[in-house]
Order: sequence, then structure tokens, then C-alpha cells
Amino acid sequence: MKHYSIALIILLLSFVTFQCQNSSEKTDKEPLPTEVVATIEKRIEEGITPSIALVIIDSSGVRYFNFGKTTQNGKDIDEYTIYEIGSISKAFTALLLAQQVLDGDIKLEDKVNDFLPNDITIPVMGDAEITFGNLTDHTSGLPRMPGNFAPANPNNPYADYTVEQMYEAISKYQPVRTVGSEYEYSNLAQGLLGHLLAMNKNTTYEDLMVQTIADPLQMNDTRIEFTESMKENLALGHSDGKVVENWDLPTLAGAGAIRSSTSDMAKFISAQLGYVDTPLLAAMELTHKARHNKAGETSVAMAWHIKKGESGDVIWHNGGTGGYRTFAGFVKETGKGVVLLSNSSAGADDIGFHLLDPGSKLADLKFKSDAVEIPESTLAQYVGIYEVSPEFKITVTKEGNQLFGQATGQERFGIYPENDTTFFLTVVKAKIVFQLEDDTVESLILFQGGQEILGKKIE
Repeated sequence: MKHYSIALIILLLSFVTFQCQNSSEKTDKEPLPTEVVATIEKRIEEGITPSIALVIIDSSGVRYFNFGKTTQNGKDIDEYTIYEIGSISKAFTALLLAQQVLDGDIKLEDKVNDFLPNDITIPVMGDAEITFGNLTDHTSGLPRMPGNFAPANPNNPYADYTVEQMYEAISKYQPVRTVGSEYEYSNLAQGLLGHLLAMNKNTTYEDLMVQTIADPLQMNDTRIEFTESMKENLALGHSDGKVVENWDLPTLAGAGAIRSSTSDMAKFISAQLGYVDTPLLAAMELTHKARHNKAGETSVAMAWHIKKGESGDVIWHNGGTGGYRTFAGFVKETGKGVVLLSNSSAGADDIGFHLLDPGSKLADLKFKSDAVEIPESTLAQYVGIYEVSPEFKITVTKEGNQLFGQATGQERFGIYPENDTTFFLTVVKAKIVFQLEDDTVESLILFQGGQEILGKKIE
């Protein structure tokens, strides 16, 4: 993810101003909209998440809103509570790339194969080679997850995935589309990007991120490896109300390994909006520029996604690891930014979008209390593995009278019956419908965000 003398003085002065804004907001805090408070309190009350840490940044300063505890019977959260930010890390990786581009170390048009070890080559379909630009905007043609991803511990799935395995995956992958032709969200591509950027500077991803971003912005609790203070302030991750393991991503760090707090993330978003004078501003602005419109109604920049809103473009990214869901976004036209961190596998993007774009509605979520009872024998027939693509599968398991789903490289989530074949999720607004033929389960369809995703039962 240098300048001294005058640049350092400017940075220090801006940090002092920013700290003053932080302290002044505590004495004169504009309240959250009542509907936002109500939905947050409902989600905590229903056990969807133990906590939500929220920060709003605008021209008047920074406002923190904290709900819930680090875990059941834990301590109250605050702006220094630590969460895994998951795929928001990709925005940091994009910024590292942008800075190396501006420094003349890399061009967005440079071929990735030229930066890999001599014995490693990524095959492509057609003549176009994968560039750094393709890696950062999800048009590389590389799949969402590597084909050889087989975690020893599904509760910490990336921990044992090695650089050698990543090289094997990219060199043996058989492309199904030409480079640049389509948008396909890829953790593999982003992890590879972070790896190459660190290798280009003869360092580790974490050290590069800290040196380039965290230290200059005084983000002292934004790290991959926990410091002692971060451990003390950690909100434990939860899935379906139970504490789960933290995730470690040593090889694919650029895709989602960073931990942070709302205090630190407020500095990151304030800098994106130009409220903090920083030498990183030019690189940040480069990451905001849309590179293509191949993701439906969403434009894609360097990692950031762009959604049209009533008051301007919402530039955003979300994140999720085993027990955390996060959102960060901002609207340059209004000068407003929002960061939301939660220690649960239940998403809360709708709150972030609603605060940034009045036309974006809060989700009408279902809760566990809305589930109906169906026989365990009916539940048992749905257990199995459902293939969406060769690299992406949804595994359905059963514990007692509870079904769980787990997608490749993602955390487990509970699914709750609406009737004998239709189940709902509480982590996001989504449904799963199991398809039967002659009383045999053939497939499932995941309905989410206007999409219908088919998974054929293979086991």
C-alpha cells in the first residue's frame, strides 16, 4: 500500500486539525436518523450482530455512533474497537498501485507476466495480456477464487494458502474469456496484485501498506498483524450468534487481510474527500476514476465500485470475513463519507448506502424469529454440495434442526425455512429455493440483489 520538510509540516498541521474535529464532534453531535437507529437496535436485539460501529464524515467534522458490545457480556465498543475490514482492503491495494503508478514504478498498462518469476506465466485467451489495470478493476479473466483452494481449516480458510499454490493456480488456469471483456470479481486477482506490488518494492504487503498509507495518515491501529493494543480492543467475530476465528490471509493479503477501527477509517475516508492534506491525494483521486461499466448498473474504478445516487456518485466498497461485515463509501459531490464496521457475518451495506444516498432504502430483513418449523427429514435432504461453477460451490450442512450454507472461500451462514423448499438468510436480504424432481433435490437457486444464481447438486 517521503516527503519531509514542507510536506511533513502540512501533514502534521492537517492531522492536528483533524484531531480537533474529532474532539469537537463529541460535544455537539447531530443525531442519526431515527430509522437508522431503529434498524441497528433491532439487529442487535435480534442477535444479528453484537455491535455496529459507525462514523460519518462531512465538512463539519467527524461523528461517531457506537452500538453494542465486543461480544456477549463484553465491553461496550467505541471508535477504537478493532474489526477485520475484509475486502475494503482492496481499496488500500488500489491506492498502493496508484502511488506506484504516479511514482513511475509501474504503468497500469504493464503486463503482469513481466513482473512474475520467469517460470510463471498466466495463460490468456486471445492476444490481450493481463495488465495491472485489469487486476485492479476485475477484468483480468482470473476467477473469483483459485481452483486449488482447499483449506485445511474452513474456519480460517486462507491461512494455509501459499504463494507456491497461488503461482500454480494462475499458471494452470484455463481462461474462459478474453482479458478485459467482462467484469468478474476476483479475490485471486486482487491478492496477486498485492503480492506483486510488495515484491516490486522488495517488502511485504503489510509493510508496504503501513509505510505508504497507515503511517502517513496516522492510522496506528490499521494493521494485518495484531498489535497488543489491537488485541485488547478487538471485537470478536460472530456467525449465527457464535464466536468464530479471525481470518489470516498471508498470501492473498491484498484481497482482504487488514484490520482497523472507525477512528482510523475516518482518517482514510477524510483523506479521500480532501479534508486531510496528504501527498496521497493524487493517488487517491486516480483510484476514483471509473475504468469500465461492465458490472451492470455499477461502474468500477481501481477496486472502488461506483453507484449512481440522488446527490452524486457513491464510491464504495464492502468487506466480509468469517465473523465481520463492513462498508466504506463517500460522495464527493456532497463531501460526505460513511464507514460501518460490524462483528457479525450479517451485512449492513443498506445502512451505509442509505446514509450516503437518500434514495437508497434500508433493507427489510427477516429475522430468526420469522422462521417456521419443518421436519428434520426434510432439512436432511438438502445437505450436499451445489456447484455454481467449477471454482465456486455452495456447501449446505445440517446441525440439529438448523441448515447452514457456505460458499467457497467465504464464511458459513445460517439459512432459515419460510416453507418446505424456500429458505431465507439473515446475513443479507436473500433467499434460497431448493429445486426437486421426483422428490430428489436437483439444485438450488440463490435469489439476491435481483440476481438468480443456479447451483447444481453434485454431492
